[in-house]
Amino acid sequence: MVVADRAGHNVTGARRDEDARSSPWPKRPGFLASWIGPATDGDAGVSQSPELDCLRGVLAPDLLQAARRRAQQLGIGADQVLIRWAVIDEAAYLQRLARHLRIAREDFARVDRDDTPLHDDQMRFAAASGVMPLRRNGELVWAMAPRRVAARTLCEVLHDRPSLRDRFRIATHGAMQQFLQQTGRGLAQHASLGLQRRYPALAVTPCDGRIGWRAGLGRAAGGALLAAAMLLLCAGHSGVIPALLFLGFIGLRLAASLLPRQPAARSARRPDHELPIYTAIAALYREASSVASLVEAIEALDYPPEKLDIILVVELDDLATRAAIARLGSRPHLRMLIAPAVGPRTKPKALNYALPFVRGGMVTVFDAEDRPQPGQLRAAIDAFARGGPKIGCVQAGLCVDNITHSWLSRLFLAEYAGQFEAVLPGLTRLGLPLPLGGSSNHFRTGVLRAVGGWDAYNVTEDADLGFRLARFGYTAISFDSRTFEEAPIGLAAWLGQRTRWMKGWMQTWCVHMRRPRLFWRDAGWRGLLALNLIVGGGVLSALIHPLMLLDLAATGWSLASGGPADGLSAGLHGLTIAAGYIGSAVVAAIGLKRIGRLRECPWLLLMPLYWICLSVAAWRALGELVWKPHHWQKTEHGVAARAPAATAAMRASAVRDSASDPRRPLRASA
Repeated sequence: MVVADRAGHNVTGARRDEDARSSPWPKRPGFLASWIGPATDGDAGVSQSPELDCLRGVLAPDLLQAARRRAQQLGIGADQVLIRWAVIDEAAYLQRLARHLRIAREDFARVDRDDTPLHDDQMRFAAASGVMPLRRNGELVWAMAPRRVAARTLCEVLHDRPSLRDRFRIATHGAMQQFLQQTGRGLAQHASLGLQRRYPALAVTPCDGRIGWRAGLGRAAGGALLAAAMLLLCAGHSGVIPALLFLGFIGLRLAASLLPRQPAARSARRPDHELPIYTAIAALYREASSVASLVEAIEALDYPPEKLDIILVVELDDLATRAAIARLGSRPHLRMLIAPAVGPRTKPKALNYALPFVRGGMVTVFDAEDRPQPGQLRAAIDAFARGGPKIGCVQAGLCVDNITHSWLSRLFLAEYAGQFEAVLPGLTRLGLPLPLGGSSNHFRTGVLRAVGGWDAYNVTEDADLGFRLARFGYTAISFDSRTFEEAPIGLAAWLGQRTRWMKGWMQTWCVHMRRPRLFWRDAGWRGLLALNLIVGGGVLSALIHPLMLLDLAATGWSLASGGPADGLSAGLHGLTIAAGYIGSAVVAAIGLKRIGRLRECPWLLLMPLYWICLSVAAWRALGELVWKPHHWQKTEHGVAARAPAATAAMRASAVRDSASDPRRPLRASA
């Protein structure tokens, strides 16, 4: 499978990661590959823990023994266990380790950008590995922020080759991260334009937003011509074409929803040493009130805390959210990154900025209001294992848990239920690419980096990524787990969110249909079908819905006044609109049944009104696509009261029996 860039050069699909083929690092000792290579799960077979020798006489022997046993269970270094248990902080441990190994520490206080031989576009490799080459006194040294089993490996290497002591320096992750954020211009550029530079044919073309009057007039004329063309397309006998696309969209969703859902496969609980390090990223803006509950929900996941990594990305001017994170206190598994002040100001750019800092072999994305079910990470790993190496992403279901409701939020709840409980599982069974949801999608980190991460200029980066994965030969599937979210209650909030979604789907369709034959070659007929019926059909149906209503109204007025009327066109449009309303209601009812919320079905009688709102959002999106294509409409959270059941379940799952708690020896030694 081949994808061509804009110049027509062919690039191999799933294996076209130039970063992996040509190392950016200066010449280095061979043993550094274990730190610079891809994220792994450590060596579960190592029985000795020389990384603890520096703590003998400092911590109780029973505590050191407990950390050693836990490290063997998890396949990570015993130092990482003690740091995650908050027995000793990273800086104190590294001070002890440096003194024990007789190597220098590096705090980056007197390190300039010119002191590292890495180019700007190579700085992300230092963020990913925790290793940075530095020039010191005319020689190359390696500053390391140890992770996984790096401290153990360093102890073993220096035991066998003590002459290498001058080649290493020890640094905390915080110090290296701060240096990278302050001097890593390449990280900011990669977050903003990384996909555009690597795979320009697969990315939205950036627009700086400064529109002169000539360009503005041209855009306005283009938008007016498009609207006129759509009006003519829906008029007369030519209306059969949009009607067929409309029916294709409804028919595919209905067919996918009617497929019987596969019973959830039950897998034996994996031992902790088989679990990878898992990174959860959340991009936050003006979410001070949601930070604590989000972190609580992630920490309540049924996953070894020593293998859980949380990254919160915030904006530079969002002082309230930054203060809320600071109030959480020191948490070894939690890091805060400040997104660079370069355009565009979007969620995918923030996620891209975090991607090089990901430590886990697996990565997932959560939103500020999310409450994932406790077993979601383990369920995602099982789904990857069942699907095989071609699975690039697994998507959990999103479920609304509002208590306070409006008619709009109830229909939003029903729509979500239909999408995530009926449509996406059906598309999975049909083998079609998925338009991913923006939250609770789980990736193999290596795959996500290989396909270019997220498109910073696409305001529905999730849907775009689902089709880009397909172009690289990977599959996205849904799996049986839910994340509880908050539905917008007010019309203004809902309309802003849906306008952004519609605009992003337009961007996604335009990007991948730039060269239809190439897209066919990459993603096959299934990809072409899903893109045009699910994404393109969804947008087109919302755009032409009011035009069909106008045609019906005009036909009715003409008949009532005794004038000429095209009854065939009106009949086709009437049947199409009825099919849209009924099909959407049936899909939503199937989803509501699967989440046990059939009592909400009477609200589906308001589906025609909901469709009118969708059409308003679609036409607003078309206007924004012309005038401000990269504008990100922020959705406010914390407005609705939410069901406490999900939180109670998470807290219950987080309470472990003391006999099975790996930190029990810690408390006994305290």
